[in-house]
Amino acid sequence: MNVLKTLKVDAYAKINLTLDILGKRPDGYHDVSMVMQSIGLCDRIKFSEEPKGRGITLVTNVPGLPCGERNLAYRAAKLMMDTYNIEQGIHMNLTKRIPIAAGLAGGSSNAAAVILAMNEMFNLELSLKELCAIGEKIGSDIPFCLCRGTMLAEGRGEKLTRLPAMPECYVILANPPVKVSTAWAYQNYQKKDVNQYPKTAEILSCLTEKNLAGIGKLLCNVLESVTINRYKEIDLLKKLMLEHGAMASLMSGSGPTVFGLTEDQKTAEHIAEQLRKLTNARIFVTKTVCGN
Repeated sequence: MNVLKTLKVDAYAKINLTLDILGKRPDGYHDVSMVMQSIGLCDRIKFSEEPKGRGITLVTNVPGLPCGERNLAYRAAKLMMDTYNIEQGIHMNLTKRIPIAAGLAGGSSNAAAVILAMNEMFNLELSLKELCAIGEKIGSDIPFCLCRGTMLAEGRGEKLTRLPAMPECYVILANPPVKVSTAWAYQNYQKKDVNQYPKTAEILSCLTEKNLAGIGKLLCNVLESVTINRYKEIDLLKKLMLEHGAMASLMSGSGPTVFGLTEDQKTAEHIAEQLRKLTNARIFVTKTVCGN
């Protein structure tokens, strides 16, 4: 009798050290240049193999979160089953900690975790490159979430170049109670509204030199020109982080989550404590993590 397998996989969030928009593509997406970094805040997915014909089931700890085709984890499982003719069923129990619609790639990281888990569970023996090609079909951030670490993302975000690992540091996250649509942020981007652009070559040099202070000075996200204009609390969170000891602070992705960097845990916890007193944002303290 076949023993049905179970597997647990962590799905790590990301932050953007830089985000630049280079132009709009004929396919409606934007060409971007981003330095992305994995962080320790993660969701966890428990996978259980089910008998043949059972299909896909997904449950989660977040009330109201779609658990069918609108969920990237479900779509990733279906794509893997359809592509590789997997007949066994699969049940997924998703425990979310990464805030939703927060600029932290929570949905993409869940999809990446599903792809990695199914590759292992069903002994597909696919390379990381092959897994990224699958992930790219349903989300531009999924290849990064599969590779993790410190990477330059270009094209729609799917063209990746491994960079020297960011020096280990603590990351404070502040997620205000607003939801930001990535599509809305990109649709409302106007180059004329941007005052500062990322200096990619300089931040790559700082990564090579393990210069955390230099990296902090070069944090830059052009989508702040869109999202901060609509949600003033993002700018307030950035200012509070710096006032209470962060070496640098930036909005991640299309927002609204703001992150701050510190060299030590004590400072990070102090900033987190102050933000919990002064704001109604969800606050997390985590660290940078290396890639696969």
